[in-house]
Amino acid sequence: MALFNECNIPEDLYYDIENQVWGRKNDDGTFTFGMTDPAQSLAGKILYADVKAVGKIIKKGKSAATIESGKYVGPFPMPFSGEIVDINHELEKDSHIINIDPYGKGWIVKLKPLPESLSDINSLPTGEEAVKSYIKKLEDEDIICKKR
Repeated sequence: MALFNECNIPEDLYYDIENQVWGRKNDDGTFTFGMTDPAQSLAGKILYADVKAVGKIIKKGKSAATIESGKYVGPFPMPFSGEIVDINHELEKDSHIINIDPYGKGWIVKLKPLPESLSDINSLPTGEEAVKSYIKKLEDEDIICKKR
């Protein structure tokens, strides 16, 4: 895992860097998504995550959830089209786990990609390329992560 300005950036994930969303490909072909460490740090303490229902089709760029903190209310956009197959029910009890463990227990939604999403998936940066691109964003925007 890369660390820059106190921000964790795991190399084994896919990233929508512009929207600060991470994705992990699961063995069954689905993807688990969550907020990146820099995103949760910028948002502040997450108070509420309103995740759309299982079975809902989400188009590329559209929101699978609304995230609310003391400093931010906004969408959680998906980097490709897919069907929601699972949501993190723990967020209903304590959305703050997004801040505490953004890449683990703080995941938000699982999506099954639609067949036409392959090119969008393949265009998402991962590995060393993703880390370099994300570090550039952190440098350019002077982002430093704060632990909560």
